[in-house]
Amino acid sequence: MKEIRAEQLGKTSKDLILKEPFYGLFLLMLNKQWNNTVVSTAGVARLGINYQLYLNENFWDTLKPEQRRGLLKHELMHIGFFHVTDFTHLTDHQIANIAMDLEINQYIDKDDLPPGPQLITNYPELNLEPKKGTKYYYDKLLQGKKNGNCPNLNKVLEGMSQGQCTVTIKIPGKGKSAPGGGGGESEVQLPNHDSWKEFEDLDEATKKLINKQVEHILKDVADNVVKSRGTVPGEFTEILARINHVEPPKFDWKSYLRRFAGGSVKVFTKKSRRKYNKRYEENPGLKIKPRRHILVAIDTSGSVSSNELKEFMHEIHHMHKTGTEVTIAQSDTAIHKIEAYNPRQDFKVVGRGGTSFQPILDYYNVNTHKYTCLIYLTDGEAPAPTPARGKMLWVMSSQSNLNKDLIGPQIKLN
Repeated sequence: MKEIRAEQLGKTSKDLILKEPFYGLFLLMLNKQWNNTVVSTAGVARLGINYQLYLNENFWDTLKPEQRRGLLKHELMHIGFFHVTDFTHLTDHQIANIAMDLEINQYIDKDDLPPGPQLITNYPELNLEPKKGTKYYYDKLLQGKKNGNCPNLNKVLEGMSQGQCTVTIKIPGKGKSAPGGGGGESEVQLPNHDSWKEFEDLDEATKKLINKQVEHILKDVADNVVKSRGTVPGEFTEILARINHVEPPKFDWKSYLRRFAGGSVKVFTKKSRRKYNKRYEENPGLKIKPRRHILVAIDTSGSVSSNELKEFMHEIHHMHKTGTEVTIAQSDTAIHKIEAYNPRQDFKVVGRGGTSFQPILDYYNVNTHKYTCLIYLTDGEAPAPTPARGKMLWVMSSQSNLNKDLIGPQIKLN
């Protein structure tokens, strides 16, 4: 039987890739496991800084093929909407569980929903508007709970408190007892996110790592879908826009680096069929492209706030976008790390001690042949070092002031 279920899961995954590539590729990123103990239907659990998907075998066997597809999509949206790590601030967890399911189920085709879904029409007294987000539904449900004016909500909450899997509620215009559309009874599944409990006590740093991992997966999936000429679902466009958002530069790095940095240290060659090779006619020509290579020092001392560090990273991103090769040196009273800037990798800050500009200047003065110039991002709160032997620019954060004791040109981010 397990082999049959495995085949069914594989077929459902392929079906999801064909019908909704974004969700199908997202599903491939997760470890899947059958588990009848932790979940009564399906759920997501922690696997290091990633997630794994639990599926209840007994529940799976009751579903039609399209409902299995909807079940997988439902769990993927819990991850992609960051519900699992961000629900703890919603203090009434029962209400939060209902609210999250109400948001998600609106993006799943009704024919794909497993039996007894949580729908906004289940609570007619609350007049819930469509596609308004978890927080909206949470607030409306919480108010309905306090007012006690929503019988279906009261029954659902009572069933959840008693550990039930389903309850029967009255749905206006639906049900076997309503041949004329006047209303009837319907059995609904109660939200059960017991597999999320291990996320509740996680420290903020671990939650941030998990969220970063999800962001990375979502961006990769979206890129692959677009490359294959597919479309990203509308429910994820706003989330991806937030993930990909980069603050505009606070300084015109393109024109300034062209004027300030001047020539190039590195020269790159690229083969081009469009260019004629005078020496070897049968070979492609070579396109020579000079490229600047700058050393960017980041002041990671304790006096530099997290907001200032974010500001510095935004500016480095825009420096890199000008076609400049960037090497980052992190330093407080000593240099802790020197590495090439990679926009696809997360930046980890090291240091947070006192401040001294001298270690960076000593390193730069010995290695001026490697770099076009030095740009030092700082709050300026340290004694002036010895002068630089090559080109250098001091860049002060928007929260700091210019330091008149420093030798060399200075700008302040605004």
